[in-house]
Amino acid sequence: MTLVSNKPLFISVEGVDGSGKTTQLNLFCEWLMAENVDFIRTREPGGTEVGTAIRKLLLEGDGDKFDGLSELFLFSADRHEHLRQLILPALSNGQWVITDRFADSTTVFQSVARGLPREVVQQVSQLAVGQHWPDVTFILDISYEEGLARKQAQAEEGLQETRMESLGAEFHQKVRQGYQQIATETPERCHLIDARGSIDEVQQRLRDALTNYLTKAAAA
Repeated sequence: MTLVSNKPLFISVEGVDGSGKTTQLNLFCEWLMAENVDFIRTREPGGTEVGTAIRKLLLEGDGDKFDGLSELFLFSADRHEHLRQLILPALSNGQWVITDRFADSTTVFQSVARGLPREVVQQVSQLAVGQHWPDVTFILDISYEEGLARKQAQAEEGLQETRMESLGAEFHQKVRQGYQQIATETPERCHLIDARGSIDEVQQRLRDALTNYLTKAAAA
């Protein structure tokens, strides 16, 4: 199927740490290029110069150096600039945008896992994001135990961005549950993707989910 959309798509990819987002995004973007889709790839935090500085603050160092409220403000500041400087101009230019994480991460990590009241997170997200939510969100779903094991292996190979992983098993169990809850609440946008199995099997599930979305959109 040729990937045809009546507008440039804004796609986010979410999941627990260690769910394979980077690997799957690499393959997904290779597929988009082969299909001649004009797109940009970005990530949160870090899609802008400001975001790169915020990313280092948030993802490196001790797990307790920020509390949930400070994280909420930092992630949201990054997200607002990400939208203003990169995402919205690209969409206006007719380009698709593929981002590694977006506002669902904040709902899950800072509200469900950190314990901030959800209405507080939603209010700040409304200020930072407004109506500019992704058209499609893929959530890579894997057990938190397997995800943490993968991240531990990466840390042993020199990965510095291990601050969130240091917050413990209970935290990451809540993260997975939070993502599953969001997928249940917003099935029109969020697609839960089984991240178990081979890399190729998971990639095919992502591609099938997008082609199914486009087929339904074309018929609507």
